[in-house]
Amino acid sequence: MMSVNWKKTLTVVLDIMLAGYIVLAFTAFNKPDMQARVCKKVNIHIQDETTNGFITATDIKSRLDKKHLYPLSQPMQKVKGRKIEDMLKKSPFVKTVECYKTQDGEVNIVITQRMPVIRIKAHNGDDYYLDDNNRIMPNSHYSSDLIIATGNIDKIYAQNYISILSNIFMSSDLWRNQIEQINVLPNEGIELVPRVGNHIVYIGQLPEISDSKERQKVVSDYINKKMTRLEKFYKYGLSQVGWNKYAYINLEFDNQIICKKRANEKQEQTR
Repeated sequence: MMSVNWKKTLTVVLDIMLAGYIVLAFTAFNKPDMQARVCKKVNIHIQDETTNGFITATDIKSRLDKKHLYPLSQPMQKVKGRKIEDMLKKSPFVKTVECYKTQDGEVNIVITQRMPVIRIKAHNGDDYYLDDNNRIMPNSHYSSDLIIATGNIDKIYAQNYISILSNIFMSSDLWRNQIEQINVLPNEGIELVPRVGNHIVYIGQLPEISDSKERQKVVSDYINKKMTRLEKFYKYGLSQVGWNKYAYINLEFDNQIICKKRANEKQEQTR
């Protein structure tokens, strides 16, 4: 029968208990008192504030104050980052929010804003922005030099068609700087008002497609085709005769460009 060395066993048990006590004591003496520690600073970072300018750190503080969520001087344990994120995401101008706490008692709130690509000022009185995800944003004090779309535009047409136009123009250095206004006529024909040159460009009616994926491709192809022709006409036509010779440039038809001169001058056709 095997004998048990009780003295050795007791020593091992005592060693284990002592090690556990040391770990607990170390943790207790070094762990901050979360109940007593309070938030001493709130850092609000709006990553694209100078570019978009829809919201400011002051706006964010005001929103949090109204909901009694501003964490300054609050116990860190009671600061609920997820609740702060969920509340701020309800803003129509906020794209993403991240809220996190640091060990030294600070709370950081990092925000990115939604990116507007065009302003809609329709004849029916609607005044709003479309962002880069084709979502509607309310009118604001935003003052960036965006392309403006006017005329016969409802919100469905804006999201399905004007958004495609605006995204194509904004992705091109040439058209982003040249096109100032998009105007939709009562028959949904599209006029473009340039920044350089005292004329209006007509590109016709955009193809009507019910399927969203097919619409994106077909309408994009239509627009790119018209704008390629316009670029060539600018380069090889207007650069020779002058940017203010024509009052109206019609690109509706594929085989010709119809140019109307100013008053008392005949219209011209070019292929």
